[in-house]
Amino acid sequence: MIVKQILAMKTGPETLVTVTPDSFVADAVRLLAERRIGAVVVSTDGKTPDGILSERDIVRELGRSGAEVMGRKVSEMMTRKVSTCVCAEDALTVLQRMTDGRFRHLPVVDDHGQMLGVVSIGDAVSARLKELSAEKEALTGMIMGN
Repeated sequence: MIVKQILAMKTGPETLVTVTPDSFVADAVRLLAERRIGAVVVSTDGKTPDGILSERDIVRELGRSGAEVMGRKVSEMMTRKVSTCVCAEDALTVLQRMTDGRFRHLPVVDDHGQMLGVVSIGDAVSARLKELSAEKEALTGMIMGN
C-alpha cells in the first residue's frame, strides 16, 4: 500500500493539524488532546513544515523543566529537522524510516514541498497489516485452487 492510499483511509476531522512556531506549548497540548493525536506539524504558512512537536518532545521537556514549559513557544521545543514522505512511497519504506529515525509521525508532501497530511506509525502498521492479510488470502486461494 502506498502513502496516498493510507491518507485516503484516514478518518477524522483533518489529516493535517498545524500550529505556528510562535504558538504556546499549552495551546499545542490542548490541540493534541482535543484531536487525540500524538504530534502537530509546526508551520509558519500552514503549507510547508518548519518543524514538528510531539507528545514525547513535551514530556521530555516537562521532565527537565516542569510545568513552566507550557508557557514557552513551540519554536523552543519543536524538532526542526523534519523527515517527510511522498504519496508514492510504500508503507514498508515509511515504517523503516520511522523505525530508523525513532519517530512516529511523518508529514506527507507533494513535489513542491507542500503538505498533504501526516502519516503516523499506527497508520503505516495498519496499512501493512491489511497488505499482509490480502497476500495471505491470495496465497490461500492459490493453494486451495480458488
